[in-house]
Amino acid sequence: MSESFTSAAPADVVRRQYLASAAGDLEALRATLAPDVEWTEMAGFPLAGTYRTPEGVTSNVMERLGKDWDGWTAHDDTYVVDGENVVVLARYTATNRATGKPVDVRVAHHFVVRGGLIVRFEQFVDTAVVRDAMTA
Repeated sequence: MSESFTSAAPADVVRRQYLASAAGDLEALRATLAPDVEWTEMAGFPLAGTYRTPEGVTSNVMERLGKDWDGWTAHDDTYVVDGENVVVLARYTATNRATGKPVDVRVAHHFVVRGGLIVRFEQFVDTAVVRDAMTA
């Protein structure tokens, strides 16, 4: 197993979360989250709100995205790390199941990682672009 898969370094933990999400491996994704995680989807986003517990995050965010969108993927590309804070610049791509419209939008994610687990997440995204893809 490579170091990046065993490291508790904040950026490595966040990267494992993205890899698990892209693979649809919710068990592996939950393993990156602290039991008391606070996961906030931005106001205006279809899943807006704060979710707690690893199961709460995957059932209310990842599973719902999988039901509403084909191929929902967060493509992480730039990491900015400051201690326990990890900011990731990324891109969401997917096709809305109801409208058939694609979405391709830049996002920023702020993670706080402590003890090798994500304790907090906050999403920043142009919610109008996402909602436009959901409107017939």
